[in-house]
Amino acid sequence: MTDKQPEALRLANALEWPFSGPAPLKEAAAELRRLYALNQELLEALREIERYAIFEREDAWCGEIARTAIAKAQEQV
Repeated sequence: MTDKQPEALRLANALEWPFSGPAPLKEAAAELRRLYALNQELLEALREIERYAIFEREDAWCGEIARTAIAKAQEQV
């Protein structure tokens, strides 16, 4: 059984290859946009978890985990 390489890693490898041509550049740009959109969706889900944890007050640890993840993701921006 072979594992399929994630698209982001495949594109990163193609960009490092000296004669890869312009196709990987366009594919990489599309993949970066896709990953950015996915990241925004995941951040919104974390914010919702954080809001719920604050409201319920029973899941303080969950809110803290969400806040930590949000902070870490926003460092990358």
